[in-house]
Amino acid sequence: FPLSSLVDGAVAPFLLLSTLSIAPSAPQAQSALSLRLLLLGCHCHLSTALLYRSSRRSRPTTLVVIHNNKQQLSMTSMAYNQAAGIGGMLKKGHKSMQGLQGATLRNVEACHEISTITRTSLGPNGMNKLVVNHLGKIIVTSDCATIVKELEIEHPAAKMLQLAAEAQDFECGDGTNLVVSFAGELLSQTEDLFRMGLHPSDVVTGYTNAGEKLIEEFLPPLAELITPMADGRVKEELERVVKPVLAAKQLGSEDVLAPLVAEACLGTMSSSGKASFSAESVRVAKILGGDISQSHVVHGFVALRGLETTLTTAKDAKVVVFGCGIEASATEAKGTVLMKNADDLKNYNKSEEKKMEEIIKGIADSGVKVLVAGGSVSEMALHFIERYGMLCLRIGSKWELRRLCVATGATALVRLGAPTPDEMGHCDHVYQKEVGGKPITVFSQAEGSKTSKLSTIVLRASTSSVLADLERAIDDGVHAARAACKNGKLVPGAGATEIELSLKICSFADTCPGLDQYAIRAFGKALEVVPRTLAENAGLDQGKVLAALVAAHANGKACAGVDIDAMGIDGASGVCDETKVYDLYETKASAFRLAIDAAVTVLRVDQIIMSKAASGGAGM
Repeated sequence: FPLSSLVDGAVAPFLLLSTLSIAPSAPQAQSALSLRLLLLGCHCHLSTALLYRSSRRSRPTTLVVIHNNKQQLSMTSMAYNQAAGIGGMLKKGHKSMQGLQGATLRNVEACHEISTITRTSLGPNGMNKLVVNHLGKIIVTSDCATIVKELEIEHPAAKMLQLAAEAQDFECGDGTNLVVSFAGELLSQTEDLFRMGLHPSDVVTGYTNAGEKLIEEFLPPLAELITPMADGRVKEELERVVKPVLAAKQLGSEDVLAPLVAEACLGTMSSSGKASFSAESVRVAKILGGDISQSHVVHGFVALRGLETTLTTAKDAKVVVFGCGIEASATEAKGTVLMKNADDLKNYNKSEEKKMEEIIKGIADSGVKVLVAGGSVSEMALHFIERYGMLCLRIGSKWELRRLCVATGATALVRLGAPTPDEMGHCDHVYQKEVGGKPITVFSQAEGSKTSKLSTIVLRASTSSVLADLERAIDDGVHAARAACKNGKLVPGAGATEIELSLKICSFADTCPGLDQYAIRAFGKALEVVPRTLAENAGLDQGKVLAALVAAHANGKACAGVDIDAMGIDGASGVCDETKVYDLYETKASAFRLAIDAAVTVLRVDQIIMSKAASGGAGM
């Protein structure tokens, strides 16, 4: 209908535009409009008018409503402006990168950079990284999972490698550097493949086929070369498994740490059925000072603070744990007490003392020797605890309180009063001792105790940075021991597995007729990054070591690996024909699987679209 009919007639005050277009045919109809309007509400004043402002097809069409000579509504049509491209579709401030040069190669470069950072930390001779985080905290470590976590990576493709490393650390504890280094090398190999003219789909297909062959056919036979862990309850077997893991993080300290980790794990294992334990059952108490040789294991719980009472020891003690403080509770409502003389004040204080004494006496009559409070302990309560000959410890952390409950079998109570027999825990020996000038409280359980499900490794070191790095190494060792209890299969370490798999993958590539054979061969070449990096970090000639290693495996020596002790020895090839370093089969398989998945995921991305940051911060 013509525009004049809207101006002369009465229309609703609110208009919802659903379609607005200009008829392209008939020149005489250029000024005509095809409008579909939804009229809502009641009639408005006759001075309401609609003005239509048309423009070329390259500019949006606008509808303006004038009411009493005032502009009230301006709407832009939903017609897509093709000339503006993706910028006309997305919100202002977005970023978009697409294509091989714009997105794929940028992602490859970002992942290559993060793998270059972590690669020099691979192996026993790996270098430490000094990272200062956003809080100003200084972290000195060679642990890959910690490095990529503290770097605060923003690039979305490099973030995938970080997530893969964190998944490997959570699942297996070890092999995080292998994930990042191998994934980065896989992506670095794609640059030559793209230059040859291969499409990303061909590369993805080749990597996927090579990964399936590696995991399903080539890796399992290597586990038959090494004797698996027979029994997880044998200390020597656990030491054999965790020693290479600890040596990769703390070279030279593995002979001290491995027995500690094995003893702590054995102390928390179930007495019946298959050997198994929870990694959360092994805790670390860090005490500054001394050296690592002074570290020891406590079968039980260690609190890094002294007792509140003058008594400092109790044997065969019943333990009660209160999640609240031991003090007179304040009422929620305010009250006023009117005291007329001194006798009223005395009686008021005596009633409070009498009530507290009743509570403490009831606890003592139940046979409890040790009280643990999750809050503050009043002086009046401490006085009666001393009178009835009990020990008192205050723990402020609710997490530490839960671990103490696990170690003693107690239940944390939220009320003050005598506990029932089911709520009380038991400890063979509770005592206070001084370590490095700092008082600590030890809840020790006897060997074979059914109550204790917790072990604590008391770590000593000269600096806080060394203590933190030792704690990370022990955590990796505990996770490796847990994984070994589930699957005790072992494969050759020191780069032997990677070289053997590389030769098999390259042989498999020769049997493939399609273009994916180039990607499969690049996959096999990428596996050489592990022995090459181990030799480089150990100060050896990587070219000579790699050539000697390939020759040894070609001659049937499947257990030949890099000998890091050959540095500086005249005539040494840097290769050990029968390596004594072993890796867990499950750890190695998980690392390869995560690295391949991360690399393939990055290669499948052909466009990156980033919205404007909400805080206005800089993006990628």
